[in-house]
This record gives sequence, C-alpha cells and structure tokens, in this order.
Amino acid sequence: MTREEKAAIIDNLVDKMNSNGHYYFADTSSLTVAEVNTFRGMLFKEGLELLVAKNTLIQKALERIEGDFTELGDVFKGTTGVIFSEENPKTPAQVIKEYRKKFPREDKKPLLKGASIESSIFLGDESLDSLTKLKSKQELIGEVVNLLQSPANNVLSALLSGGNKLAGIVKTLSEREEA
Repeated sequence: MTREEKAAIIDNLVDKMNSNGHYYFADTSSLTVAEVNTFRGMLFKEGLELLVAKNTLIQKALERIEGDFTELGDVFKGTTGVIFSEENPKTPAQVIKEYRKKFPREDKKPLLKGASIESSIFLGDESLDSLTKLKSKQELIGEVVNLLQSPANNVLSALLSGGNKLAGIVKTLSEREEA
C-alpha cells in the first residue's frame, strides 16, 4: 500500500469519525467473507457502516480528531472493523447482539473491542449490554419534555376536576336557598 493510499484511508476515517458521533471497534477476525457481508448487510439496514482498516491507520485517524482516545490503545490488535453510527448510539450494539443471536458461534464474533459514544469510552465485549440500554438524544429530550409537562398536566387536571365539583356545590347551595 502506498503512502497516498494510506493517507486516503486515514482521511476517510477522519471524515467519518467527525461526521458520526458514535463509533464502535469490533473484532471480525475468523469471520468468513460471507459472514462479514451478512453482518455488513444487517448494519446497512440500520443506516450503519462498517469499515475494516489496519490498526495503525485507525490510530492515526483518532490522533487527528478531537478527544482523548488513549484508553483505546490496547484494543487495536488483530482485525478491527469500525462501525459508524450518526444517530442512535445503541444501534450498533443491538445489531451485534442480533447477529450473534441469528448466527451463533463459539467465539461469539463479532466481538466488541471498544466504543466511543459522544467522547465517552467503553472497553470490552462486556460493555455490550450497557451500550444496548443507552438512550438516543431524541429519547432523552422526550423524557425531559415529559417530565416538564407532568406538573402542568397534574395542575390542569386538578383544576378541571375541581371545577366540576365546584359547580356541583354551587348548584346544590342554590337549590337549598330556593327551598
């Protein structure tokens, strides 16, 4: 591979990492070409992309983007595929788990080596379960809006239900005065 080809790969990785807030590093070694293509297809259906590159090129790309990725240093051994996710941080983890469920293997490949989610670092395959429980930005905003609306809804419903009671009391009092 020439220097120009390596530089092009690094530039492509840097562009993808800058445009996607979430990226996973997965071990796809020992997967056949057909298995990798099936995995790529599952990722593609979810709007994700898998790029396999040399570890040194991935590390050089990480050096050129903002953030501290020194914790990831030990994950760059063997075959490394980078999964890019622009929207939802948990989707790659869900796809990995779904692939393993559909195509079980003794070595549980693809393995999660590490992940960078909005500059937070997750290491090891044991992080996969916690990553599947992460909430997207839209889900978090929805929860905050719901929490903010809840007290207002409670006050409004109390006023509305109290209004019916108040009207009933006024009617009963007016009927007593007439009698």
